[in-house]
Amino acid sequence: MRYRRWLIPVLGPRTTKAMPTQVQTAVQEQENRGEVLVKIAQILIAAVWGVLYLLSSSVRSDGFVVIPYAIGIYLVVNAIGLFWATRRRLPNWSVYFSIIFDMVLLYVVIWRFHVLLDQPPAFYLKAPTVMFVFVFISLRALRFDPRFVIVAGATAVIGWIFMVCYAVFSDPSGVNLARDYVGYATGEAVLPSAELEKILAMMLVTAVIALSLYRGRAVLIRATTETMAAKRLSRFFDNSVVEDIRSGESPIAPGEGRARDAAILNVDIRGFSRLVENMPPSAAVALLASYQRRIVPIIQANGGIIDKFIGDGIMATFGAVRPSDTYAADALRTMDAIRQDFLSWADDGSLAPIARGGIGLAAAAGPIIFGAVGDPDRLEVTVIGATVNLSAKLEKANKTLGTQAVATRQTYDAAVRQGYLAPDMPKFSTIAIDGVGSQSEIVLWKSKQGVSADLV
Repeated sequence: MRYRRWLIPVLGPRTTKAMPTQVQTAVQEQENRGEVLVKIAQILIAAVWGVLYLLSSSVRSDGFVVIPYAIGIYLVVNAIGLFWATRRRLPNWSVYFSIIFDMVLLYVVIWRFHVLLDQPPAFYLKAPTVMFVFVFISLRALRFDPRFVIVAGATAVIGWIFMVCYAVFSDPSGVNLARDYVGYATGEAVLPSAELEKILAMMLVTAVIALSLYRGRAVLIRATTETMAAKRLSRFFDNSVVEDIRSGESPIAPGEGRARDAAILNVDIRGFSRLVENMPPSAAVALLASYQRRIVPIIQANGGIIDKFIGDGIMATFGAVRPSDTYAADALRTMDAIRQDFLSWADDGSLAPIARGGIGLAAAAGPIIFGAVGDPDRLEVTVIGATVNLSAKLEKANKTLGTQAVATRQTYDAAVRQGYLAPDMPKFSTIAIDGVGSQSEIVLWKSKQGVSADLV
């Protein structure tokens, strides 16, 4: 097995092992698209042949003319194949049939030259139409499967050997074998070395394309697998985070971070633990999912990125993953959109229990650090810093303040500078927030219960 040590780096890993169903389906879809392109190319080739046949002035009109009928049949067969390929995946047997049909038709066209032009059989061996052999072999590369290229090449080689043998043995007048190229080019003899070169060229072209496809198919499968993984990954991370991971010039390592100004938004359900303590687990999770399905699109529509789900809480960032000039304004617009949407939750059967308890929102803007934490085998992309902690503490303050939404005055002022216009007038106050240790200027938006009397 030593050969594998150097073959695998050169050829690439084997792709014969079982692939996941989704990957296999995606690869087959790409292959079928390639077969559609093959059929289109075959129809164009037949059309070119038809035009060349009509323009040819050397074709004899006496006797039964095979070529136009062959071209017509070829057009019909490939038109049916194109219709079939655009609607479902073609089975392998139909592809093999198409390969053999291509070569048989090509060699029939070449073979008829000596009949139509009343020349010895050796005459057709010099026909330039033989170059289409390489076209038909290379067409099979569009399927990303080396098997079809190998079959096409083998069919071409076997067919041409038969054509040479026919030219040598079927001429009743006897065919002299040429000893040099001059005699071959100017006479009606067969030059074995010239025909051997054609056969070797067919074999080499087949081998090169098949080898390229072997390597290319491995790349296609790997790329498809990574694409599928990225789609699954995007269910756990925001698309922007996934794109940063995929497009990064170097792998993300724990401890890497980027400092920038951003806004942090926290959303939480009031009294969720008490609400679900007597619910069946499936009902509790379904309620949470309904709430998240309602909130997440609003956040994303305003440029926010979900950082994490913390039980019934949602933490979103604005301008953290990718710098933004409107991070504070986007955060407050998101709060306004959620507050407005919350007014209709009581009429939604899946959200009515939450509507009765209420929600709390808080936003804080300022310097943050965006990066990866954990160890090399288990990373989490997140944001850290005083701004992140402040937003979480502000959200908890909603409970004691009797408010629906809170933001720091710094966040509000930054949002106004970035073009934010509040739809309703908030209340400004200076209070002590638990865990902050000093008086903080905040902006309050009333809930249905109003603002605490302590905030006069």
